[in-house]
Amino acid sequence: MTDVETSDSGRQTFESIRHEGEGAEFWLARQLAPLLDYQNYRNFLAVVEKARVACASAGLTPADHFVDINTMVDIGSGARREITDIRLSRYACYLIVQNGDPAKPVIAQGQTYFAVQTRRQEIQNDPAFGALSEDERRLMLRREMAHHNTALASAAGQAGVTSGLDYAVFQDHGYRGLYGGRTMRDIHARKGLKKSQKILDHMGSTELAANLFRATQTEDKLKRDGARTRAQANDIHLAVGRKVRATIGELGGIMPEQLPTPDTSIQQLERRQARAIKSDDKKG
Repeated sequence: MTDVETSDSGRQTFESIRHEGEGAEFWLARQLAPLLDYQNYRNFLAVVEKARVACASAGLTPADHFVDINTMVDIGSGARREITDIRLSRYACYLIVQNGDPAKPVIAQGQTYFAVQTRRQEIQNDPAFGALSEDERRLMLRREMAHHNTALASAAGQAGVTSGLDYAVFQDHGYRGLYGGRTMRDIHARKGLKKSQKILDHMGSTELAANLFRATQTEDKLKRDGARTRAQANDIHLAVGRKVRATIGELGGIMPEQLPTPDTSIQQLERRQARAIKSDDKKG
């Protein structure tokens, strides 16, 4: 699985039905509908209309993202017929997924897919983040990861993940999803860490960002789906980890287990930073 996909044997993905024309990418509503498990096109049009309204509510011009067109299709024996269709921007597709039926698994997958892409783009486009060194990025992301892990633990707690063992199993499911079936123990061993060392403290910024996506999206999905059992929470964490991994693959990224382990730990960076601050204070 690489991104939002259908369950049929064709395994079409969201990116595979992307078109390019007049210097812009676009999607066609009649191709997107079955991919999102809407077999009745009229039902899908109702979702499109909700997305148009959401576009307008966001202060944008719907006509820039939803363009009504006519296309010719083959109907057999060499005959062709004109049908109506809608040319959609990526943003329009995002709004459609957000307004789709969350009971459909592929819609839930799509919401995760777009959320991961959006968060990834936010980080990449942040000028402040771009100006940071690799060490500074690691420190920033590790602190953000600590914050979101606390929120994730709280969300998981609502589903019955309460004991230390419960949470360890829950976290292991997330790592297995993101790391292609590898457990926390496998990742720990692959990095050559001591028993007392934490995996997150020995990740580069790219690997930390992938795990941050996993944590934030799992937290949101636990709340959105109203998980009430440990098994449900574990399944959600595993599924989100897989979706994040699939999105990394779709965007041409390096899988997290293939990323190098930094020579310095987060603790070493924090001590180095503290010494630098202390030195600057003395100079001042």
